[in-house]
Amino acid sequence: MEFSTTLLAWFRENGRQLPWRETRDPYAIWLSEIILQQTQVKQGWDYWERFMHRWPTVELLAAATEDEVLREWQGLGYYSRARNLHFAARQIVEMGGFPQTLEGIKSLKGVGDYTAAAIGSIAFDIPAAVVDGNVYRVLARHYGIQTPVNTTEGKKEFAALAQSLLPLKEVAAYNQAIMDFGAILCTPQAPRCIQCPLAESCDALRTGRVSMLPVKRRNLKVRTRHLIYIYIRCQGYTAIHRRGEGDIWQGLWEPLLEEREETIEERGERREEREKMGLKLVAKGVKHVLTHQVLLADFYLWEPAERPALPDDYIWIREEDIDNYGIPRLVDILLDKL
Repeated sequence: MEFSTTLLAWFRENGRQLPWRETRDPYAIWLSEIILQQTQVKQGWDYWERFMHRWPTVELLAAATEDEVLREWQGLGYYSRARNLHFAARQIVEMGGFPQTLEGIKSLKGVGDYTAAAIGSIAFDIPAAVVDGNVYRVLARHYGIQTPVNTTEGKKEFAALAQSLLPLKEVAAYNQAIMDFGAILCTPQAPRCIQCPLAESCDALRTGRVSMLPVKRRNLKVRTRHLIYIYIRCQGYTAIHRRGEGDIWQGLWEPLLEEREETIEERGERREEREKMGLKLVAKGVKHVLTHQVLLADFYLWEPAERPALPDDYIWIREEDIDNYGIPRLVDILLDKL
């Protein structure tokens, strides 16, 4: 398999030096994979070190509270990863140790096929090929595959090809090699084809289709939401509530929130009404972009003489204690404006 041999030779000379690659500890490897699911290595590295320092074993992570984990995760986004991480840590402890089979690893909450293959191959030499965005890109370009990667047919085709290329005696090195190759050379934009050791056999380069592959069927709609946050300051206390299930930021805490569909004119009228009621506009139209949503937030400060009546799910805390609660990055940005 010339493709795999060339990839491994490139990796031995150019592979990234990452701390979770210096160990076979499945806990450290699993933690890195969960952090890096939707995060670039540069940012994720700091969080991995922070988590490993605070909770060096899975038992210590399992013993933490969800709020502690969410607070440590703040700024990484996709907070379901942190909740799943905490839940899975408790699963592992209940199992009596980290599972050492592919199916056992897949049984952990938040672990899919890619993550299970990465952990299993690197920690236990399980012969399972990883398939993620980097792998789709490298294989689609090299072999000229035009099947959309986000279709059932495409996923099956790429998974079968990736597995067929896996050298059984070097599964850990190969999986890391193809991930690094996609991250360093065969990048989404401006790939370094001149430096590529696979350039001569690359179908996309030969046919001038590098920028066209991989193919992805576009069917996602971006939703815009308007949020109105009201930070209540009353005698050194403020009110927050925990977000529920079925929406962004599940389990995180936030100030009083209003959300409604309004025209530009209606929003202007509502701002005037709030200001007449004694609310001070601190920030207007702060933009926060998520994967499928664009959030536009207004932020008000309200300093009533007495505590107002609020829904039952709000709690009053001392203002200085808010750092003890996991809050969304957008709310953190808004609080900074106070």
